[in-house]
This record gives sequence, structure tokens and C-alpha cells, in this order.
Amino acid sequence: MPIFTEEEKDYFMREALKEAEKSLVKEEIPIGCVIVKDGHIIGRGHNAREELSQAIMHAEIMAIQEANQTVGNWRLLETTLFVTIEPCVMCSGAIGLARIPQVIYGAPNQKFGAAGSLYDILTDERLNHRVEVEVGVLQADCAAIMQAFFRQGREKKKAAKRLAEEAKEKTICNKFKI
Repeated sequence: MPIFTEEEKDYFMREALKEAEKSLVKEEIPIGCVIVKDGHIIGRGHNAREELSQAIMHAEIMAIQEANQTVGNWRLLETTLFVTIEPCVMCSGAIGLARIPQVIYGAPNQKFGAAGSLYDILTDERLNHRVEVEVGVLQADCAAIMQAFFRQGREKKKAAKRLAEEAKEKTICNKFKI
């Protein structure tokens, strides 16, 4: 199992955050992921569900696919997956199937998390592959990008509602020539 210094963990999580920013620019939920082997990034991914119109295009899935191509194998032994937000059920399943031995994530996901929050798929002893999990690397930064995304979404909805109400009022005024 790879052992990382705190500086190395921060470095790779910052790389995952760069991936999350790619999603943010595309107005996708900003989650980013990198997979590391022998100190090198072999796979990168960011959410692209809206962009690609595919429900499974989560950051972890994209990074696993790229890492599989890089190493030429479906097994990603002796690797570490860094992801900004706790993996969901689908991604946790894919991590186990890819035989990734270690996951380090930034912030928990209370609504969809499957690595300790809602479920604990990665360490479930009933499964044939268990993963070492570490939580909290650059947690504040990882949580902040998500919070900003959802705050912006709420503000956009409020602005759209306000514009719709103004347009309705304007229509009523024009109808009655007020």
C-alpha cells in the first residue's frame, strides 16, 4: 500500500481539485479525481454527466477508465484514488471492482456517500475486496467548491423566478394599460 506524506496528499488532492474546477466551468457538479501509481498520476476525471448525457460519467469512473488504459489492465493494484468528495454507491462499486487498494477523499457526502456516510461499501467485510479509506485531506477546500456550486445554483433559480414575476407583472400592466 502506498504511503504518502501530508505534502504529497495535499498535492494530489489539489490535482483532483483542478479536475473539479473543469466540471465547475461546465456547470457540472464539481467533483474531481486522480489515480496515482508509483508517485505519478495515471488517471484523471471530473464529472461530465451533463456534457456527455451519461449518468455514469462521474469523476471516479472517468479516472478509472483512463488509468485502465494507462496500465493496460482492469486491475489497478498498488494505486491510490484521490477524490474531492466521498464516492457514491456506483463509484465505490467500481473502485472495488478495479481492485484499487486505497481511497483518499476530501469531504464527506451526507446525501450519497458510500464510503462511510450513508453506506460503507469500500470496507464491507462481506465483499471480497476491501479498500483502505482516509477522509479529510483538504476537506475545507473540497467542501467549499461544492458549496459555491450549489449556492450559485440557488441564486440563479431565485433570479430566474424574480425575472418571471417581473415579466408577469409587466404583462398584466400592459394588458390593463396601467
